[in-house]
Amino acid sequence: MAPAMRGVLWGLVAFFVFNAATLAVDPSAESPYASQVSVTVGWFAAMIAYLLGIGGLEAVARPMFGLSDTWREAPGWRRYFGFSTDHKVVGLQYMLASAGGFLVAGLVAMAMRYQLMTPYLTIFGSTSDYLTAVGIHGTIMMFSVATVFMVGGLGNYLVPLMIGTNRTVFPKLSGLSVWLVPFGILTVALSPLLGGFTTGWRGYQPLAGSDTNGILFYYLGIVALTTSSFMVALNLTTTIIFRRAPGVTWNRLPMFAWGILTVSLLNLIWLPEIQITYLMNLAERLVPLNLFNANGSPAMYLDLFWLFGHPEVYIVVVPALAVWNEILPVMGKKSLFARPVAVLGLVFVMLLSGLVWAHHMFTNIRATEQLPFSFFTEMISIPTGFAYLAAIGTLWRSRLQVNTPTLLVLMSMFNFLIGGLTGLFLADVPINYQIHNTFWVVGHFHYTIIGGMVFSSLAAMYYWLPKFSGRMFNEFWGKFGAIWIFIAFNATFGNFFVLGLRGMNRWVPVYPGYLVPENVWTSIAAFVLGAGFLFHAAHLWWAWYRGEKADENPWGARTLEWQTSSPTPEVNFSRPPIVAANFYSYGDDAPPVLWAGDASHAD
Repeated sequence: MAPAMRGVLWGLVAFFVFNAATLAVDPSAESPYASQVSVTVGWFAAMIAYLLGIGGLEAVARPMFGLSDTWREAPGWRRYFGFSTDHKVVGLQYMLASAGGFLVAGLVAMAMRYQLMTPYLTIFGSTSDYLTAVGIHGTIMMFSVATVFMVGGLGNYLVPLMIGTNRTVFPKLSGLSVWLVPFGILTVALSPLLGGFTTGWRGYQPLAGSDTNGILFYYLGIVALTTSSFMVALNLTTTIIFRRAPGVTWNRLPMFAWGILTVSLLNLIWLPEIQITYLMNLAERLVPLNLFNANGSPAMYLDLFWLFGHPEVYIVVVPALAVWNEILPVMGKKSLFARPVAVLGLVFVMLLSGLVWAHHMFTNIRATEQLPFSFFTEMISIPTGFAYLAAIGTLWRSRLQVNTPTLLVLMSMFNFLIGGLTGLFLADVPINYQIHNTFWVVGHFHYTIIGGMVFSSLAAMYYWLPKFSGRMFNEFWGKFGAIWIFIAFNATFGNFFVLGLRGMNRWVPVYPGYLVPENVWTSIAAFVLGAGFLFHAAHLWWAWYRGEKADENPWGARTLEWQTSSPTPEVNFSRPPIVAANFYSYGDDAPPVLWAGDASHAD
């Protein structure tokens, strides 16, 4: 039996056994099938059994108790469906899991847009059902797509290669963490089985207190997903600090590795905070504790949620900025402009991201508290601009090769610019009062997240595809798909600003009839956008297996991951690399990498 199937089977058995056992001794069980306590106990038992089943028993649990390590990695394609300590396998597993989450959340979004083509309920039976769909879409997108693909997927695969090491510091940690992603996605997606939840991805109190048991799967799913992100952040941070090859100084660390390091530090700081918040909500639901309900302080929950919620935006955005500054110097054959300033931009975005959270609450905080948060919200655009202007400066007078990765980077930069400019309105208190809780906010958010991160993720996939698979995509169809989703994206979310200014509130499936034409147009564009993403998935799948054989270094890049054969061999570097020059100095003919044992190194 494949490890993944064994894990699923063990998890299902554990859930029903522990659920039933808890029901048998729980006098407060309000259902013959599940109570809040039995669902929670069963879920934790299922998670442990699932992780043991996929290989954790042999690779982790037995050695912890002094027993022999009996785990052996499966050969060939089977290793992608079980526990692995190879960072490349783990990276691809993260990418596949994140893509699965994107598909689930995207299908839910299509159902929401179909609903919004009419001003009355159609495919959803009630407003609560619609709000459950909103919550599933937002939760999976934010916690399993936006944060997982770049850090868990590309970070795990590329960072060890970029810094010249053959393995990460804690390979078993990431080997387990990746399997929490599909587990967390399924937990959130199955919340309707317990009645769903009406709070969206934010879990606002005291509304959550009146929800059905579906809110439990919201809390538990996020705990699984954030635990996965925390584990991979810990692994990548320590790997970057302690496993860099000789010569990979902080001044030579590749931009993408800098992006992953700053994001991983953000995760290490803020993920425990939101996990504790959700566990407090879970405890309040089970005990209760009266922490955030009407007898406690609902406003405290808002603070605790957005303390993480806004750094979360930069956890998503910073890797996108790093991808721009990784790809553009290669495609322009020009040294990265103002590299130290770009790095400072990433670092100061990380530092300032925890000072802006209350701009989400301008409508319910005192006037004396509004000015400082408005100020810091405006201020964070400065370090963000450092990384942005470094990309602009690199483009200036470069010999830019406008291929699919370049095109997607430029599109990402345009979309992110729109997201940033529209965010300035939200940072201004009087304007925020007018457009708060409207589709303007949703449009700004999607331009920043989807327009910035997803377009950059696609650019990264096309750019590093030869490294992953040893094959090249079709340039015509790659550009065709890029233009397709760019037009559809702007037609969809650009209209959100019009809807917001005309009074369309978010979170509602029933709205005034005068907004029907704009909503119909927006939904049609959204369907075209969804089809465009499916086109890219099909094209990348085809290129992975049927594309033309790629050269070892098709882009002529200087960073370390391109100094090994493509696709990457099982052992990244047969000889330790020694870095002797800057990776982005394209006017310098000196090779950036020497190899241990070479005569040139001996000299």
